[in-house]
Amino acid sequence: MVESESHAAIRPLENKELKPPAPGWVRARYMFGFLGRYWLLIVLFFAWEIISTNNPSLANILPPPSEVLIGGIELVKKGLLQRDILASLERVGTAVGVACLIGFPLGAALGGSHTFAWSVEPVVNFFRPIPPLAWIPFSILWFGISDTQNEFIIFLAAVFPIILSTMEGVRDVDPQIIRAARTLGANRLTIALTVTLPAALPQMFVGLRVGTGIAWMALVAGELVAATSGLGYLIMQGRFLFRSDYIVVGMVLIGLIGLLLDGAIRFLQSLLMPWWRLSG
Repeated sequence: MVESESHAAIRPLENKELKPPAPGWVRARYMFGFLGRYWLLIVLFFAWEIISTNNPSLANILPPPSEVLIGGIELVKKGLLQRDILASLERVGTAVGVACLIGFPLGAALGGSHTFAWSVEPVVNFFRPIPPLAWIPFSILWFGISDTQNEFIIFLAAVFPIILSTMEGVRDVDPQIIRAARTLGANRLTIALTVTLPAALPQMFVGLRVGTGIAWMALVAGELVAATSGLGYLIMQGRFLFRSDYIVVGMVLIGLIGLLLDGAIRFLQSLLMPWWRLSG
């Protein structure tokens, strides 16, 4: 009798401990975690707002975040900001897609064949150090001021990191695993798809992330020089119109979209490589 009463007294406590935390507590914990990570960035924005607002001469050169927000809303109402964002994303998507179609197979061939690498790798290493922006004069002569001209510059920025990372990823595959697969009767295609590709995927995604980041920077630089739309064009128009808020809007969006693109690639990597997500 005493034992059953003690169990009855303990049971409600156990159920109480197993209850999930209240939603309010979860929200508060999330908010404190967010503030704990981004507090310095928030402080910098507040300091920027206060200093620029109280210093008119500085506000003309570097407007406070409140004025930047007003300028961004103005661009949205005119439909200009949406147009420029879509134009930049379309150029990057096209150019990086072509860079992947060329860079991944070429990097795999360079990493998997010593004979092919012996003759082709010097060509890649010759063109790789040339900055993509150095090709802008030629690209304007070849393609004119058009989307193709900007996509060519973006392609050059993205393709070489993809080639090199894929090449190194293929070369770093453990040869013992390849020999074991051959011993079990696997042919070249099976080894490439089931051994080499999964082992090289992490390096391939590193090249894609680096290439996309460099391509995004090259896009903006190309649009600053020769374009009729895009975020780089928006920044240049802000300069011509003496609208510093437009310039800052373009810069902020460049940073945010670059961050989102990198997050999208990481998400894709977690889908294609579940073991990478678990290990991370």
